[in-house]
Amino acid sequence: MAKQIKNVITQSRDTLLEDALGCAALLVMLFVGLSLPAMI
Repeated sequence: MAKQIKNVITQSRDTLLEDALGCAALLVMLFVGLSLPAMI
């Protein structure tokens, strides 16, 4: 199981970075969207 996870991580290293950036962008948009009504 650990060997399979290690293989997946090493084979998809490029997309992992893109997925992490996409997740961070979604969290920022969620935070802005939830705090926007309080600013108005």
